[in-house]
Amino acid sequence: MESLKSNRRTFMTTAGLATAASLLPVASASASPKSKARKLNLPQTAAAQIALPFDADALEPVISEETIKLHHGKHHKGYADKMLAAIKDGPLANKSLEDIIIAASKSKKLTGLFNNAAQTWNHNFYWQSLTPKSVPPTGKLLAVIERDFGSLEACKKALADTSVAQFASGWGWLVLERGKLKVVSTSNADVPFLHGQLPLLTVDVWEHAYYLDYQNKRADHVAAVIEKTLNWEFAAKNFEAA
Repeated sequence: MESLKSNRRTFMTTAGLATAASLLPVASASASPKSKARKLNLPQTAAAQIALPFDADALEPVISEETIKLHHGKHHKGYADKMLAAIKDGPLANKSLEDIIIAASKSKKLTGLFNNAAQTWNHNFYWQSLTPKSVPPTGKLLAVIERDFGSLEACKKALADTSVAQFASGWGWLVLERGKLKVVSTSNADVPFLHGQLPLLTVDVWEHAYYLDYQNKRADHVAAVIEKTLNWEFAAKNFEAA
């Protein structure tokens, strides 16, 4: 486990990395929206695709081994490979993944780079949001969930409803914003930290995440993921480090 330190917050990641640390965003209430992911003390290398934190068949029957291998080995790898190719030998070559995303988000000429870098980040976060041994949250996280949603079941329902309702491709997120938990969705490759939100968990609702297993039944996929595979321990570590 590698510690990433900033002036205000420390985040701990749990997954093994393919090349460098998976990057978790740090929000600053006083900063402009696109700079709310404050610079972290990171290795001077471009972060890329992380290794799966579980075996490819570990989430069956919720997510099949075939889907995991295609999703991680083709889609996620494709985003990371294109991102690394785009920054090779350029001014962003040695920047962190967060820095690449922030820089690319500021220029319409870098839309392709943004999409591939942000999707690399989103998937790095997504794999850590899943676990074959899902255990309900306890302690401080549960207390805040109950404060802000009324109950854990209400929180899960809000996450499910928001994820299913996301039009076309995107993500459902449990985030922390200005000290309060909320559920949001983002379209395509968008990332919460560009909007001052600190993600705790995510659900992928791009079709490649579920179509082999659920076809057009997105709601069934989302319900199964939330009930059986969400990594609340990962969420708790993100929350407690905020």
